Amino acid sequence: MAFEGLTTRLQNVFGKLRGKGKLSEDDVNEAMREVRLALLEADVNFKVVKDFIAKVKEKAVGAEVQKSFTPGMVVVDIVHKELIELMGGSQAKLAKSNRPPTIVLMAGLQGAGKTTLTGKLAKLLQSQNHKPLLVAGDIYRPAAIKQLEVLGGQIGVPVFSLGDKVSPVEIAKQGVQLAKEQGNDYVLIDTAGRLQIDEALMEEIKQIHAAVKPDEVLLVVDAMTGQEAVNVAKSFHEQLELTGVVLTKLDGDTRGGAALSVKAVTGCPIKFASTGEKIDQLEAFHPDRMASRILGMGDMLSLIEKAQSNIDAEKAKDLERKMRTAEFTFDDFLEQMEQVRKLGPLDQLLDMMPGMNKIKGNPNFKIDEKQIARTEAIVKSMTKAEKQKPDIINYSRRKRIAAGSGTSLAEVNRLLKQFEDMKKMMKQFTGMMGPKGKGPKGGMKALKGMLGGKNMKFPF
Repeated sequence: MAFEGLTTRLQNVFGKLRGKGKLSEDDVNEAMREVRLALLEADVNFKVVKDFIAKVKEKAVGAEVQKSFTPGMVVVDIVHKELIELMGGSQAKLAKSNRPPTIVLMAGLQGAGKTTLTGKLAKLLQSQNHKPLLVAGDIYRPAAIKQLEVLGGQIGVPVFSLGDKVSPVEIAKQGVQLAKEQGNDYVLIDTAGRLQIDEALMEEIKQIHAAVKPDEVLLVVDAMTGQEAVNVAKSFHEQLELTGVVLTKLDGDTRGGAALSVKAVTGCPIKFASTGEKIDQLEAFHPDRMASRILGMGDMLSLIEKAQSNIDAEKAKDLERKMRTAEFTFDDFLEQMEQVRKLGPLDQLLDMMPGMNKIKGNPNFKIDEKQIARTEAIVKSMTKAEKQKPDIINYSRRKRIAAGSGTSLAEVNRLLKQFEDMKKMMKQFTGMMGPKGKGPKGGMKALKGMLGGKNMKFPF
């Protein structure tokens, strides 16, 4: 995740504060010095850091903090609220015109991922029951038109193109007209990447703007460029009057300063963030959720939304019944893994869970995606009968499964053992919720028994 380094630094700072029964002004000043360094190292704009620290310090040395039983927690809460304000306060939604179609003009530098992002936004709108039309207005980059057509084909969204011999202004005008005729409620106009100092190309996008009068002008910026992304946003905003910013590559190994600086410097809200390469990895940007993730508090709301939109409710219900009645088989296990994979990379899912960054920081903890693939290979090398009744898997069957999956006999044995442990744990866990749990005390006793079991690991 983009803010991993910043999160670790801030958690260390606030860990010291939480341990104090009283906070002096010196304690607050020392903490704010460390927060300031952490933000600067994350590539946050210097002026933004200065203003942010001043606001936090002013509130943190107030009477309500000094009198609190948990002054450290109050300071964390102040930082959390100020981070939310810094990134815009609340979610800035995409405009919706009273007279469809809503016109969205995409702008940005070369290589920022604008064309891919245009396809991702179309996919997101489509999932919300909208009918977008993609307009191929980048006539300068070789294969840009073809790339947009391929993306449109993948998600079943129409693409309007007049080739690379017609001016982008004319393409945009005709694209909007076609959307009106076809009943598309959103038009996403892809444009060529351009430097903010390229006068000819900047004049061209201004002409497109004047011709179609877009409801949204979104600047696509690469979060990996750090502070430069903010400078680009500021320059484009002065010339184009942006309505929003979209951050790409926020899942990469980046310090994340752009996300914390862009709203404060330009006044333009971040509306979306791209969290991966896949066409469906685009999310609405929520300042409150991002602030929670930066402080290591997780982002359970986004995780729940992912689950609701990707996991089949009926299958989940059936799975819960099988777990409760101990009917869970290796076929169910494969289906469960497939459902989890739909949510995205495990690394990103863990980032959304409170406190997980501390566990991820442990050198003994690592997520091995290859191990997951090996586990799947072992299960897929089993016969139908073996998946349904693992008890029949004797020594010769285990050898055959190991050979068929390209793994070792030890790995097959380990998986079968862990699978049995997992079934026992699931049965105990679901039992806590039923009559056997006998309320909170019985539930706690069952939970202690479950957690006391040795080597209770999930089989991946």
